[in-house]
Amino acid sequence: MIDKGFEADLALDETPGSEDAADKPLKFDKKHIGKVDINVLKARAQEIQNKENRKNLFILLFFLIALGVLGIYLSI
Repeated sequence: MIDKGFEADLALDETPGSEDAADKPLKFDKKHIGKVDINVLKARAQEIQNKENRKNLFILLFFLIALGVLGIYLSI
């Protein structure tokens, strides 16, 4: 009698590729030894804040101009 489906010999002792996936987060190729300058971080944060302020100002001016144009159009 031939048992179909039991022809393959499987070894489930190990999960394939488990060592690479498990060790990957623990290995660091680059070591960051240098110190971080607080002034550089402050300048970078100030730059981001200035960009956001300019964008918000542009949106506010756009809506004020649109509201003014709409008001003039509806008053005629």
